[in-house]
This record gives sequence, C-alpha cells and structure tokens, in this order.
Amino acid sequence: MARVTDMTKGSTTRHILWFALPLLLGNLFQQFYNLVDSIVVGKHVGEKALAAVGACGSLNFLFFSLSSGLSIGVGVIVAQYFGAGEERQIKRSIINAIYVIVVTALLFSFVACIFAPQILRLLSTPEDVIGNSIVYMRITCTGLLAVALYNCVASVLRALGDSRTPLIFLIIASFINVGFDLLFVLVFEMGVAGVAWATFISQVISAITAIIYAVLRVEYFQIKRSEISADGKLLRNIIRIGVPISLQSSMIAISCIFLQKAVNGFGPAIMAAFTITSRIESLVQQPYQSLSAALTTYSGQNMGAGNIERVKKGLRSATVMALLFSLAMLPVAYIFGEPIAHLFAKEPEVIKIGAKALRITSICYFPLGMIYVPRAVLNGAGDAQFAMINGISEVVCRIFFSTVLTKIAFIGYWGVWATSGATWTVTAIVCMMRYFQGGWKKKGITQKA
Repeated sequence: MARVTDMTKGSTTRHILWFALPLLLGNLFQQFYNLVDSIVVGKHVGEKALAAVGACGSLNFLFFSLSSGLSIGVGVIVAQYFGAGEERQIKRSIINAIYVIVVTALLFSFVACIFAPQILRLLSTPEDVIGNSIVYMRITCTGLLAVALYNCVASVLRALGDSRTPLIFLIIASFINVGFDLLFVLVFEMGVAGVAWATFISQVISAITAIIYAVLRVEYFQIKRSEISADGKLLRNIIRIGVPISLQSSMIAISCIFLQKAVNGFGPAIMAAFTITSRIESLVQQPYQSLSAALTTYSGQNMGAGNIERVKKGLRSATVMALLFSLAMLPVAYIFGEPIAHLFAKEPEVIKIGAKALRITSICYFPLGMIYVPRAVLNGAGDAQFAMINGISEVVCRIFFSTVLTKIAFIGYWGVWATSGATWTVTAIVCMMRYFQGGWKKKGITQKA
C-alpha cells in the first residue's frame, strides 16, 4: 500500500524539509518542461512566437488556478481528518471532491476554448502575435480536466504525507513533454501548436498514471459503490475551503493579466523579456511553493490533532528556510542574469532587458517567500476568509502599481518588474498581519464538528 506520514509527531523541521524536497523536485521538473517550451519556441521559432506563448501565461494560470484551488481545499480537509484519525471521512471527502472538480474543470475548459480570441483581444495582444496565442491557449486549456484530476490525486497523497509519489508522475510527464516539444517543433515544424500539444499530451499521461496508482495502491481511493453518494456537509466544506482558495488564485491570476496587458502595450521585445523573467520567477518560486505545500499538510494534520503550538513552530522553521534560499538567489540573479536570458532569446535587446529585470525582482524574493509561508499555515488551518483577502490585496497592488509606475516617464517599462516586487512586499505584510491576528486557531473543521 501507499506510504503515509504522521506529522503530528517528531521533528518539525525534518518533517517539513523531507516532505518539501520531493515536491521541489517535482515542481522543478514541471517548470523544466515549461522552460523548454519557451526555449524551443524562442530559439527555433522566434521572438513573436515566444511573445505569443507568454501572452497566454497569465490566462492559463487563471484557468488552471480555478480548478487546482479546489484540489488544495480537499487536501486541507483530508489532512485535518487524517490528523484527527477519521478515516471514513477521508474517503467521503475524496469522492465528493471529484464531483466538484470534474464539473468545474469542464466548465472552465469550455469557456477558455470558446472565448480565447475575445479574451486575448481584451488584453491588447498585438495582431501579429494573437493568432499563435489563440492556438496555444485553446490546446493547453483543453487539458484542464487532466490537470484538475492530477492535482486532486496529488493533493490527497500529499495530505496523507506522501510527497514522493506525485514526483514520479511529474518526472514522467516532463520527459514526455520535452520529447514531444523537440519532435513537434524541430522535426514536424509545428511551431507554437507543437509545444502546446506536447504540454497537453504530458498532462493527460500524468493524470492517467496518477489515477491508476491511487486506485490500485491507496486504500482511501478504493471506494465502494455504497460510498459514492454525495454528502451535503462535505460538499459544503469542500466549497467553503476550496472555492475561496480558487478565487484567491484566480484573483492573483487576474492581477497578472492586468500586468500582462501593460506589458503588451510595450511591444514584442518587452513581451519576450517579460516571458523570460516570468519563467525564471516561476522557477524561483518552486522552493517557496514546495515549502508552502509541506507546511499546509503539516498545519492541517496538526490542526486536526488540536496542536496549535506545533503549527506555530512549523511557521518559524519555514521562515528560516525561505530566508536562506532568498539570500542564495540574489548573487545568482546579479551575476548570471545575461547568460540566463540568453538561454531563451537570441535578440541582444531582449537579453539585456531580461537580465536587468531579473536583478530588479530578485531584491524582493524574501517578501515573495513570506507570502507562501504564512498563507500555508492559514490555508492548512482552514482560514477560508483569508484566501479572499490575500487575493484582493494582490489584485489591488498589481493594478495600482502597474498603472502608476509604467506611466512615470523615467521608469517606463521597468515599472512592470517594479510592480512585481512592490506587490510581493505589500502582500507579505498582509499575510503576516492575518497570521498574528490569531483567528486561524479556531478554523479547523474537526473543531467545528
């Protein structure tokens, strides 16, 4: 049977670190094939094709976030029931989550595919870029159901303390994606459509392998016919926790879309440079995201067990880890900015802008990490109301800073990257304020039962 880990006992730092490491490797592999998409397009198709892929980044993040947020919600519920020792409720949470996730994923996929042209035009996507952007968005969003199902299975496994098995699925998907990238673009010369189909195929395969594993090896997924009925209370809990997290992620994505619109107004070179920095920042965020996922599971299990002090200890340990990583990334950005940008583009202007932009945003990597750490504790505790506050704060900051900074003459397009740093800093302060208010201590679902 599958492995599980009880995080209510033992070393806090060891639990978080050893849980986060497989997540980090998995996330790096996932980002690796996203990077390969950009590198293959930028090097072998051109600047405008890279800009077309980048123009879809925030939109894809929006649609993927809406479905993946529900998976995070069910993970919180499963972790708390696991910590409380309520095994029957774990099974019932899984089946009810699947009902919600399948319906929402199909809905979002339909909207993204049908309205791709209209949405991209609202973002002022240039006409010489928009054709490829529509193709890329429609193909990748067709795989939303696969992404949602994989996230659901992976989230449950992580809630049970197993962060290693999802890593295997991501490694397989990464190699498949890279292989098809090279085949479709270099051999078949399919351009942007080629990298989109490579992504779609890898997503479907990762979902199928995850589902097969879960049904065969994880007892909580071995659900009897008598257990498949919908449970109103569990559905409400999934919606209560999952929907605000989804909306939080979607609002963050919407704020990124506003920023993308500002970027689009500066033309293909800035769009390409922004695509490069977005890919690198996504890579830099992986340790924070992995730490956050580990801390969410850790907090959820300990909230279920009623151990508040142990949850606080987890936040302190995670903060130190985030600080050390942030400091390590500063010299990397300053010393290797141009070689990194050169991996993605061949145009000197794009490389120069991308390198300087990386140096600007790297200054605020620690505030970025301190969004993930307290948010993980609050999500793990089931503080659904905060998810909305967090999302709103990012939306307001990105819209305000991007509108103001990019209009200042001596800042201009550099305001795009200054916006990211300022948004991370303000949002981190909001997250820490919510944590110190202490309301999360009473949010656990087992305490409400």
